[in-house]
Amino acid sequence: MQKTRENAQKLLDYLYESPTPFHATDNAAKQLATAGFKELHENDAWDIIPGGKYFLRKNSSCFAAFIMGTADIAARGIRAIAAHTDSPFFAIKPNPQMTKNGHIKLNTSPYGGVIMHTWFDRPLAIAGRVLLKTDNFLAPAEKLVNINKPLMVIPSLAIHLNREVNQGFKINAQSDTLPFAAMVNDELEKDDYLINLLVAELGCAPEDILDFDLCLYEYQKGQFVGQNDEFISSSRLDDLWMVHAGLAAMLSAAPSAYTKLLYCPDNEEIGSLTPHGAQSRFIKTLIERIVPRGTFGQTMANSFFISADLGHAANPNYPEKDDPTNTTLLGGGAVLKYSANQKYATNGYTGSIFTALCQKAGVPVQKYITRSDIVGGGTIGAIMGASLGVNVVDMGMGVLGMHSIRELGATIDNDYVLKVFGTFFDN
Repeated sequence: MQKTRENAQKLLDYLYESPTPFHATDNAAKQLATAGFKELHENDAWDIIPGGKYFLRKNSSCFAAFIMGTADIAARGIRAIAAHTDSPFFAIKPNPQMTKNGHIKLNTSPYGGVIMHTWFDRPLAIAGRVLLKTDNFLAPAEKLVNINKPLMVIPSLAIHLNREVNQGFKINAQSDTLPFAAMVNDELEKDDYLINLLVAELGCAPEDILDFDLCLYEYQKGQFVGQNDEFISSSRLDDLWMVHAGLAAMLSAAPSAYTKLLYCPDNEEIGSLTPHGAQSRFIKTLIERIVPRGTFGQTMANSFFISADLGHAANPNYPEKDDPTNTTLLGGGAVLKYSANQKYATNGYTGSIFTALCQKAGVPVQKYITRSDIVGGGTIGAIMGASLGVNVVDMGMGVLGMHSIRELGATIDNDYVLKVFGTFFDN
């Protein structure tokens, strides 16, 4: 149990140190560089050698890492794990400062499928990136920012002013979810609260700030829950848990005959249609650059991709939401995700491969499919399968409260996914 707890603590640390996709990518890049992976850049020529270890970033929020195989890549193919770096959050809008009733608020916008009520009455911090002026207008300087202190709160309306709140409360995303940041005084009223924060954090001049991509995040760190620490409660389990597990497998992998790839795009929560999302050409271009000309189709035919995104565990308070014959449990091991309409990429063939992989790893496997009267979500698995023409399986680990500000998983499931991904890359 001690080793299990240590493994999960590493996950909790990564989650807290990665409040945005920019930080998740930066933290992964630092670990990869320390482990001897060479960073590549899209606008450079690449000199790839068999057995070489490489990584690259896009938009600072998406990354890929790979270990080249020592044999013919077209014949041996690629084994890939894919997971997304983004999670639902509240983005800070441009010109965000608002003043009302002696209070300064920030104007925000929900990103992805946020369970908004879970963000109320929690201390919130700010993180993201800031773009600064340089001598070259085509190349602004980029600085990551993590103002890691409880800066603001989205306050609930007292029950005395909304007696029906426990019978259901419709949340207005524009007016109800604005964080209260400060009480107005003469200095704050005339100055820009957010810009002042950024200037103090970065040590720059206000006029040097050109733009930003900033969001709110929960200040409190994730933690263990339960008498025996059997649960993990944290923000951003979906999907940084799978990013962390894939990264751990890549860092511990050694060169072998086949090529190993970890692909972590951004923007899955909003449909992936960005230059750094799964619907972009980023991953296809990467593969085209590392395989011999004219062998892309053969390489993909000999490859296998795991799309790793969290799955829904059965909520004991809502048993009516489960499929009658397919129930997935916290602590029950890897979750194979199915959809008759192919929102998930798993089919009988790819599912059988993953099941055999789990058996080899000594990890239990369970199957998930939504009830026929519920419209479920999707993942990047189907996107990759269609765009690359590659066999893909959709899997994850079970979680409760998906898209809440705090999601709940089983500590033992972290061990299970580490074993599955490690076995996938090492055999």
